[in-house]
Amino acid sequence: MADDTADRSGGPDPGRRPRSAGGAGAGTGAASSVWERFRHSVYLPAAVIVLIISAGAGLFAGSYTYAFANPTPRQIPTAVIPSDRGDVSRMEFIGGMERALNASLRLHEYPSFGAARWAVEEQKVFAVLRVHDHVVELDVSAAAGASVAEVLTSAADKVGRAVDVPVRVRDLKPLQEGDPRGLAIFYITLAAVIIGFLGAIQLSVNAAGLGPAERVGFMIAYSLLGGFAIAAVVDWGLGTLDLPFLESWSILALTMFTSGLVFSMFNVLFGRWALIPTWGLMVLLGNPSSGGAVSWPLLPSLLGRIGRWLPPGASVNAQHTAVYFGEHQHAFPFLVLAGWCVLSAAVFWGWRYRHPGGRPPRATPERPSRTG
Repeated sequence: MADDTADRSGGPDPGRRPRSAGGAGAGTGAASSVWERFRHSVYLPAAVIVLIISAGAGLFAGSYTYAFANPTPRQIPTAVIPSDRGDVSRMEFIGGMERALNASLRLHEYPSFGAARWAVEEQKVFAVLRVHDHVVELDVSAAAGASVAEVLTSAADKVGRAVDVPVRVRDLKPLQEGDPRGLAIFYITLAAVIIGFLGAIQLSVNAAGLGPAERVGFMIAYSLLGGFAIAAVVDWGLGTLDLPFLESWSILALTMFTSGLVFSMFNVLFGRWALIPTWGLMVLLGNPSSGGAVSWPLLPSLLGRIGRWLPPGASVNAQHTAVYFGEHQHAFPFLVLAGWCVLSAAVFWGWRYRHPGGRPPRATPERPSRTG
């Protein structure tokens, strides 16, 4: 009876676990234990991938929309003939064009039309402006930049009517018939860039036993064969472009090899997350700024400046010149591609011990000792 009274009066019950002041700490410990189990499980990288893919989708759409959705002219290099200097019709037309385009024509004077035409072939200017018999003659070059030529042609007629000046537009360097929008070079470069680093990814996953030198050798092999396949399909198969085959093939192969080396560089630096910086550099930044889909005078100024220094932009420039301005090829895009190759190969080779895979060294069998 006394025990029952003690129990009812709030006395200690030996069958109950007393509550301690450390209950909150126990809850924190449980939460920490859950986090530790999550951190060492397969669910953490899966959750990170979900976040990365979600952010990447937005960045991918944003980068291409930002570059391509509303191309706006900023500064368009244009040749003028000095004998036209001070001509009222020409100056009124130039002023009208700048107002219509909400941009400026970056004027370069040349002593003759022949010199200005040479500048077009060198891709230093996108148009030639002159006055002949009181008619403004605007010579554009669709091959130098289809989007720029389209913008100039569209504005020229409207401006001529507005300032009451006759305008004659001519295309000095038209695009090939199979590529009226001038996008085929961008597409084949895009294929070379993406397949180039996808090939390196597949070597890492499905041929992990390859050593560093062997891996580079197989990258050279698929770059040569892949570049040949792209050029053959576009030229011989579809007839879209009449390519200078050997030069175009070599540019595509170099582009694929560079792209594969870029992934290999990031692979030794970032391991399993190497696709993220590769995709960011080559696809999110490099392709929109390459000038292949929209010429650089119509790109946002920052993209127009950096695009030529990245592998996709260098490849587009080299391929574009090879197809349309074969006698005026420049060394700069090849130097850019070579520079990325050297940098990527140096990092990959210097940090090759961090690369996953490789075959273990073969054990040398011991020779039985001779006795007697």
